[in-house]
Amino acid sequence: MSCNVLSFYCLAAVIVVLGAVGNALAEPTYDPGKASEHIGEKATVCGMVASATYAHRSRGQPTFINLDRPYPSQVFTVLIWGSQRSQFPYAPETLNGQRICVTGVIQSYRGTAEIIANDPSQITKQ
Repeated sequence: MSCNVLSFYCLAAVIVVLGAVGNALAEPTYDPGKASEHIGEKATVCGMVASATYAHRSRGQPTFINLDRPYPSQVFTVLIWGSQRSQFPYAPETLNGQRICVTGVIQSYRGTAEIIANDPSQITKQ
């Protein structure tokens, strides 16, 4: 009987340790306005899509998804290059008006924080 009780406690301890390791490996989450304080960090940024534009006539055919504030006052941008658009099962600019989270390395472009999304799994709708 005590062997079964011991096994139960050992299993419970393993579950607790694995849960702690999983939490330690998860990326931190930031609001769009705070993302610029975390350049170079892999993180998740969540906010409301304030504007979304597919610039199909521009070099590289980028899609710009701006969170919390629209262009030209954006504080955070999700960039999807045209070469990656076919990876998405939806037109990324249709996210306009929705709350999303994006995960990746936060970069700075001309003073605005951004994450380049190369895969749809980086973006989740909330």
